[in-house]
Amino acid sequence: MNVSEAVATRRSIRHFLPDPVDPVVLRRVLDKARAAPSGGNLQPWNSHVLSGAALARLCEAIAAVLPLGRAAHAPEYPIYPAALDGRYSASRHEVGEAMYAALGVTREDKKGRLAQFARNYRAFGAPMLMLVHMPRYMGPPQWADVGMWLQTVMLLLREEGLDSCAQEAWAVYQREIRACVAIPEDHILFCGVSIGRRAADRPVNGFPVSRVPLEESVTFVEA
Repeated sequence: MNVSEAVATRRSIRHFLPDPVDPVVLRRVLDKARAAPSGGNLQPWNSHVLSGAALARLCEAIAAVLPLGRAAHAPEYPIYPAALDGRYSASRHEVGEAMYAALGVTREDKKGRLAQFARNYRAFGAPMLMLVHMPRYMGPPQWADVGMWLQTVMLLLREEGLDSCAQEAWAVYQREIRACVAIPEDHILFCGVSIGRRAADRPVNGFPVSRVPLEESVTFVEA
């Protein structure tokens, strides 16, 4: 698979097959991803990879507090800007509605929407979950570095025939995660990444995801 194919076939998978992922393959991916760029070569990314009983314990811990709703939320950073508007807000709304439409869940079906939200914390059925964190004192440039590393990881996963879903939603329950996983207190939990193989026949893995025209995001200056 070349880079263009990996980019074109990567998407956020929300229904995984239960098939286990060979840890040797994931280690190979993460070893290659060490070549990702970072300002000053800081390499600020850190991660814990969970599978088996460890992943099951974490999922059960979060399932126990899900009924508490927002009262149990404790994100360490705002996942979306409060003033999100324009095409940014429109894109977020559009992809959400397309996902629920693929699932056959209407806007009025609050129970159905909550059930899909809860699947985030089962890693969408993936056999592996990578929790990504970095020192708290890191600034916006280092957050960008972590993003470049994550994209590198996700494209290398495609090369291996694997899929992923990067989920900032995990940061909402960072207290429960810290109770299960030894993430340093001086680190901020950024996201989780579910890793496995896509269930290709599931509509939630195939609905169209639009992208803004190139002219809306890029300006070419020639003189």
